[in-house]
Amino acid sequence: MASSFNQVISDGLPVFMSIISFLIVRWFIKSFSKSKSNVFPPSPPALPIIGHLYLLSSRLPESLQNLANRYGPLMRIRIGASAFVVVSNATVAKEIFKAHDIDFSSRYEPGPTEYNIYKGTGFVTGPYGAYWRFMKKLCATKLLAGAQLDRFNHIREQEIERLLRSLMKSSREGAACDLGLELAAMANNVTFRMTMSKKFSENASEAKRMRKSIVEIMELAGKFGINELFGFLKKIDLFGKGKNLREALWRYDALLEEIMKDYEDNEMNGRENADRDLMDILLETYRDVDAEVKLTRNQIKHFLLELFTASVDSTSAAVQWAMAQLINHPDVLKKLRDEIKSIVGSSRLVTESDVPKIPYLQAVVKESLRLHPPGPIIHRECTTDCKINGYDIKARTKTLINCHAIMRDPEIWKEPNEFIPERFLVNFDEKNGQYQMEMKSQDFSYIPFGGGRRGCSGAAHAYTVMHATIGALVQCFDWKVKGGDKVDIDVGLGFTGATALPLICYPITQFDPFVA
Repeated sequence: MASSFNQVISDGLPVFMSIISFLIVRWFIKSFSKSKSNVFPPSPPALPIIGHLYLLSSRLPESLQNLANRYGPLMRIRIGASAFVVVSNATVAKEIFKAHDIDFSSRYEPGPTEYNIYKGTGFVTGPYGAYWRFMKKLCATKLLAGAQLDRFNHIREQEIERLLRSLMKSSREGAACDLGLELAAMANNVTFRMTMSKKFSENASEAKRMRKSIVEIMELAGKFGINELFGFLKKIDLFGKGKNLREALWRYDALLEEIMKDYEDNEMNGRENADRDLMDILLETYRDVDAEVKLTRNQIKHFLLELFTASVDSTSAAVQWAMAQLINHPDVLKKLRDEIKSIVGSSRLVTESDVPKIPYLQAVVKESLRLHPPGPIIHRECTTDCKINGYDIKARTKTLINCHAIMRDPEIWKEPNEFIPERFLVNFDEKNGQYQMEMKSQDFSYIPFGGGRRGCSGAAHAYTVMHATIGALVQCFDWKVKGGDKVDIDVGLGFTGATALPLICYPITQFDPFVA
């Protein structure tokens, strides 16, 4: 028996060794061919487990920019188990946004997704597909289209007037105000009323509940560090932050479900189009059996959450950054106020319809967004193998496009870290005495709201709010910083770069539009 077994082993061993040898040779050939055919972007030296985490700080856009200065405009980094390619100049960004737009048209959720009860239902963070295309079309034709935005003009005017009255009160009392909180409240009210005017116009308590819920979610999400978002702690709720975030999201869900049911129970038949808010349109689409894509309630809730957080973390912060820059540059503030006065006069408040005639206001907004983009890092995911800037990018590669670095590139922008609105003014027209605006979006060196098909759908709304709000604040007030002469704009960059420090200052009334 033993002899037969040994014979079998003896006869089979050559075959076994031949198979092993074949597999080893095949592996060497495949590895050699792969190394010869693929050229990947350069990468800094990495440490075991943590990767390049040791090279990054909470000021992530600046950290990536510093690394790009050494390793090039397209590089690879690894944070824990997550690998990324990082884009840091306009030339490479143009390849992605234009030549390979469809290949990079998907996004991934960069935040603490393990605790997101709406995971997989996002529009802003969702992959490119039928749902995203449907919602993009809905935004472009109904939700955030020009005609729909025009219907909300009175809401924006009313909320800016409410903001000004609050600041006038502080001015009369000689009291300091937290301009950041004032702007967040205004942006919240505008967005809430655009979304659910029927509800929030009638019930101030529900607006406060909603605002409290959104702020709570944002504060909890903001407590996650880089390693908890991308690294080896991503799936370990070591400090209980994930549990707290999930519970906050469930509270938001319950509140929104209550509001949605109220809309459905009290639907106004024959309601005029001019009276419809975003919730009306979304629920109408939800009930449409012939819609291209059948919306779910979770998709509606997640879409509104993205909209609400953008109003706080993007629009209000963008206005706050612009005001901080204007306070630090009184000569620019005075020049802007003089231009507003020359166009509007001294008897009324500047309005949205005045903006096209005030190019310096547009330049101030553009320059502030260049220095402080709402989303300083754009997240994309490559869906197919492709070649970018001469390097091979594999499918499913996560991509970080560093807008902060692109819009401060010294090869494109003269004095890139300085606040100079005049850089956007060209082609003075002697006939009407006005400058024309210089557009840099076509070469992708100016991308505050991203680029390509995944560019921000709310950009038009953000520009509208910024122009009208900044114009009114400059027209009506001078500003004195509490505890100093200038705002320390170098401190508040944070993890995303979109949130400024509290802006505590004294408003000093220069023009009161409410005095008869």
